[in-house]
Amino acid sequence: MKSGAASVPPITTDDLTIEYPSRGASPAFVAVHGLNLRMEPGEVVGLLGETGSGKSTIARVFSGTGSGTGVRPVITGGEATVLGFPLRRISRRKLARLTCSVGMLAQDAAETLPATMTVAEIVAEPVLERDRRFNHRALDARVATMVDAVRLPLAALAQYPYELSSGQRQRVALARALVFEPTLLIADEPTAGVDVLVRDDVIDLIGELQRERSFSALVISHDLAVLRRVANRIGVMHQGVLVALGTIDDVFDDPSHPYVSGLAAALAEVPEDIRDVDWA
Repeated sequence: MKSGAASVPPITTDDLTIEYPSRGASPAFVAVHGLNLRMEPGEVVGLLGETGSGKSTIARVFSGTGSGTGVRPVITGGEATVLGFPLRRISRRKLARLTCSVGMLAQDAAETLPATMTVAEIVAEPVLERDRRFNHRALDARVATMVDAVRLPLAALAQYPYELSSGQRQRVALARALVFEPTLLIADEPTAGVDVLVRDDVIDLIGELQRERSFSALVISHDLAVLRRVANRIGVMHQGVLVALGTIDDVFDDPSHPYVSGLAAALAEVPEDIRDVDWA
């Protein structure tokens, strides 16, 4: 963990509203309404919710990566502070500093690895994008360390994405997200597109690395079983609103919102040993 990170809350929000501005004939759309959330250093918080509930928008804003293509989400109300950086109207210089401390594992990361690059090149790319003069011997050592950390053989360094399984590609994407040794990891649907047989291995690996490297993590999923394996607390998103927050038992044992009550009722009907519930 970076110096001083232990005392800085990874994420705090105050009545946060995030909007996609109008574009052409498309009107503005408010994706997140009045979000209040505080993560503690070293904590893993899961966000659960159906498709379109605002989870991925939160990931884009908190990671500082925007939306990639298309309309960029904008903070239009309240404030979000990530690792001490207020995000509303953040300068480019501060945003660059922030993104060195936040690892982002995007929802499609494993499926969009550059096909013409080796694993070593893919993991090293974020470093070289910032500094082409970075010491190559030191970078090679860092890349090899990360590939080993995600439980891939070092022989994988010379391989291309098409030579790997879906689970192995996700491990490469995770190594890339962690190459700067971030203080905060944001993982958006980290098991999407991964073979069901290795899904638990992937999420357990994130949990193991989080404990070993002492970073905080925001894990976003529509699968309660994923969050049950890794999260200290979960938040439930519904139509852009955080409608529940607490431990999994707290959230579902005493639900106060109709949407959460419906989830709890559905969960109660599923035998305990097969509660791999998909809420999408």
